[in-house]
Amino acid sequence: MPHPAGRGLRSVTRPAATTPGRLTLIAVGLIVLTTLAALTAWLAVRDRDHTLTELTERREPLAVAAQQVYRALSDADATAASAFLSTGGEPEELRVRYENDVAMAGSSLGRAASDPAASEAMAAQIDVIGRQLPVYTGLVETARANNRQGFPVGASYLREASALMRSEILPAAERLYRVDTARVAERQHDAGGFPALAAVVVAALLAALVATQLYLTRLTNRTLNIGLLVATVAIVLGVLWSTAAVTTQSALTGSGRRDGTEQVDLLVKARIAALKSRADETLTLVARGEGGGYEAEFARLTSRLAGEDGTGGWLAEVAADAEDETPLADQVAAAQHSAARWLRTHATVRELDEAGDYGDAVRLAIDADRPDGATAAFLALDDHLRAAIDAARQSFFDDTTNASRALTLLASGWIVLGVVAALGVGAGITQRLREYR
Repeated sequence: MPHPAGRGLRSVTRPAATTPGRLTLIAVGLIVLTTLAALTAWLAVRDRDHTLTELTERREPLAVAAQQVYRALSDADATAASAFLSTGGEPEELRVRYENDVAMAGSSLGRAASDPAASEAMAAQIDVIGRQLPVYTGLVETARANNRQGFPVGASYLREASALMRSEILPAAERLYRVDTARVAERQHDAGGFPALAAVVVAALLAALVATQLYLTRLTNRTLNIGLLVATVAIVLGVLWSTAAVTTQSALTGSGRRDGTEQVDLLVKARIAALKSRADETLTLVARGEGGGYEAEFARLTSRLAGEDGTGGWLAEVAADAEDETPLADQVAAAQHSAARWLRTHATVRELDEAGDYGDAVRLAIDADRPDGATAAFLALDDHLRAAIDAARQSFFDDTTNASRALTLLASGWIVLGVVAALGVGAGITQRLREYR
């Protein structure tokens, strides 16, 4: 008596022993493979489009929030030092700017903390900033109170506050910003990657369609099978459409990275360096002869920012990569001019201070009404850097949005083409099966 397993095996293999059975199995296999190819292509396109949307709506705004935390804290430190030097009472505009910086840092920190995908490293940096910022503002208020009463100890409190900002708060803000920018870069890489799985499955389907048509040609002596031809054309159309769309999308994503996020990163570095340098400039004067460390850091940071004369550093890198006659190029050129003017004015401030003319040095450094002063040059530099960052962000947004548009209808198009191909396979094989009835 035959074993049950043997009977089951024969029941499965028996259809393949006849031509109609083989054709039926081929049809089923092709339809399954067509469905799988359309599904993998649809998923690949949908994932890319989702990644691009996430970049513009989530990841880049979170990176901006982290950058605003970093910038606002740096500016608060610089502004507090400038306000401390003012004679005849603290200027209202500096007080308002300082308070706005602290408020901006707090609100931006809240946005950064709202990231549902925040890692433990990000949470740790947010915690450091959240705990230490009240300590910093308390030290600044103590310094202000002592300064109003003419107590020299106020300068010590201000230096302690600045040391806390630079040793703990700003490094945490920088690490937070780096994590967020790394995530943006990671998602940009994902959006520009090659859809390997979909490509392999679609290539396998095309190979199977061609092989089936060759088999039918040998079997029936007919050159063409209209149904299979329609299926093949549908898949080839999908491949050509996908190649054009994905190539365009990848190019635009890369452009958004080169002309957008990479430029923003350099400009943020430049802006933070400028803000730290401004704090160093004023703290050197606050220290009254004991600010050699601040002056050394000023020289180091401004060298990274714009070189020794405003024509080098990070600004030169951005200028070299920026397209001519664009808002970014114009703002960077203006920033270079302002940086050069600030460096020249700073040199004069140091000459006055070292010559014993402390009052004139302070006035040249902090008097906002002097068009030839350091404050005017620094504020112009900061404004141009802010505008340049906005221009680079706009380039990122435009390129990434256009990259997403390049994929419009492609995902649903693959579903339609998959259905057409499956129907073509079914019709083509059915036509041959009828010849055996």
